[in-house]
Formats: sequence, C-alpha cells, structure tokens
Amino acid sequence: MISGPSGAGKTSIASAVLARLPDIVPSVSMTTRRPRRGEKDGVQYRFVSDEVFDATAAADGFLEHAVVHGNRYGTPKEPVEKALAEGKTVLLEIDVQGSRAIRDSVPGALLIFVEPPSREVLRERLHRRKTEDDASFSLRMRNAEAEMEAADEFDHAVVNDHLEEAVSEVLRILETA
Repeated sequence: MISGPSGAGKTSIASAVLARLPDIVPSVSMTTRRPRRGEKDGVQYRFVSDEVFDATAAADGFLEHAVVHGNRYGTPKEPVEKALAEGKTVLLEIDVQGSRAIRDSVPGALLIFVEPPSREVLRERLHRRKTEDDASFSLRMRNAEAEMEAADEFDHAVVNDHLEEAVSEVLRILETA
C-alpha cells in the first residue's frame, strides 16, 4: 500500500511501479468527488454518487472508507479479496486514514509512506495542479500537515524529491518484501 499526503507523488509512484511490475493488480478506489481533467471512470477511481457509495458501505463492501478533503473515498473489498485469494499482489494507493484501517484489518500488508522533500515543495505541487479552489487548497494543506506526522506509522517512508529515485526505492522495498 502506498500512502501519503496529497501532492507527495503517490499516484505518480504507484503508476510507475505498476508499469514496471505488470503482475501487480491495482486497486481502484471509489469516490464521490468529481473527476479531474484526464481522469477516467474505472481507471483512476470509480466515480459514484452518494447513493451508490452509501449502498456499498451498508453492504459492508469496503475494506476501508473515509471522508477526505470533503469527499468520500473507499476501497472496494471484493476485487481486492478476489485478487489476494488468487495469490496476486494488490497495490492500494490510499490516504492516511485509509491506510490506518488497512493496517488494522489486513494482516501482512506492507505500508509505504510517500512524503515530499519539504512542505514548500508540497505547497508548490498542489498549487501547480490547479485542481482546487482556494478553500479546497487550504483544506488539503491543513490535512497534509497532519498526515505528514503519520510517517512513523508505516513500514517504510520514501521521500519523493526526484520521482525516478523514489520509484526505484519503492521497487527495492517491494523486491525485499
């Protein structure tokens, strides 16, 4: 599992790892947020209504779910359990709240925390995205401050200063796991 604050680079790292290790199955989270430019339903996320999300939660269909930055996110249970039962490795890219739930409910999960080299770099990365209005941007920055305190809850922490170096470090961690 790869986790960390928004803007740390977990999506970029997860994508690079999946491209290099095609036997790993990506978990596709559900969210109630709107798609960003370039995102496709079923690829980055399953974009669902509040009603679908509620029904999935009521049916105990999530490994974890939480409200993050004002939107709801969850990891659907069935595809992850199916892949694990088939002996496959599953890569989850989730927020810190979700990682805590996975740590508690999935014995043996390997937890990798991705952090930016500095808070200033994180602020710049989030600003460059131009995906949030001022209020959302401020909320993400406040949440990131709290999330960065969670690094020692993970098995490994990887500083994403240079993407290729961070990807290489994650690949080394996975090879030795």
